[in-house]
Amino acid sequence: MVSSRSMPVPDGLNDSRVDAGLAKLLGFSRTLAAEVAEQGGVLLDGRPLGKSDRLRAGGWLEVTWTERSAPQIEPIPVPDLRIVHDDDDIVVVDKPVGVAAHPSPGWSGPTVVGALAAAGYRISTSGAAERAGVVHRLDAGTSGLMVVAKSEHAYTVLKRAFKEREVEKIYHAVVQGHPDPFEGTIDAPIGRHPRSDWKFAVTADGKPSVTHYETLEAYPSATLLEIHLETGRTHQIRVHMAAQRHPCVGDAMYGADPVLSERLGLTRQWLHAMRLGFRHPSTGEWVSFESVYPADLQHALDILDS
Repeated sequence: MVSSRSMPVPDGLNDSRVDAGLAKLLGFSRTLAAEVAEQGGVLLDGRPLGKSDRLRAGGWLEVTWTERSAPQIEPIPVPDLRIVHDDDDIVVVDKPVGVAAHPSPGWSGPTVVGALAAAGYRISTSGAAERAGVVHRLDAGTSGLMVVAKSEHAYTVLKRAFKEREVEKIYHAVVQGHPDPFEGTIDAPIGRHPRSDWKFAVTADGKPSVTHYETLEAYPSATLLEIHLETGRTHQIRVHMAAQRHPCVGDAMYGADPVLSERLGLTRQWLHAMRLGFRHPSTGEWVSFESVYPADLQHALDILDS
């Protein structure tokens, strides 16, 4: 079904990129907004705009797009998905690599919500249907701890806690080289990469992003870091470390050395969500959960340590 909207550009979106502006104005994902623009579906005062063109306050905006059905949750068992904690409100899982948080356009592999559905879990129906219960995400190529809301109350409370930065998120990462200083804070805004729809980058007009790190172990060619995220931007650790010229080992998308990745047997970034803490949505008590390194990451560490 083809839909269209026409309206003046609000003052608050003056000079915004087209894809970012449509996302705010119409609730599109940035990816969908970019696709609509690239297909000629965005006109400003009758002139077609590309995704990276700028909106002008007061201009007459016309947007035409084809409605897409939401990706459906397909119950696909994930034998390696470990249940760390389960009660009436939440389920905490230890997500293996190669599993996305929820269905999305272009992803045909297993998901956390699909795995839980296959295992008979009932989770919150709040939010978008395909993201049921998901209050935060991990990349498919990142392993570790995630909490999923089972009750509507838990979804509301946890969603707010993540937004207000009231959650402890601790990651371990192995990065190339040796960060100097050995511990510190990276405070640099992150936005869409100017030349790639699938990547992110430190950009002047990006969202505020803060990463704290400290060295746990230094090896001849790499360093094991403990990382505390103050914010939770997509690819935040990967982008911030790459911007410091210390990309996560194995992270080909952000410039990792393929020779080192091959030597360590890595086919994905060495990045693991190690600890997760938050106030329980029903009791208000602080709860904390911890993971262990999966086999591929531990194998890479053993080689570095040999």
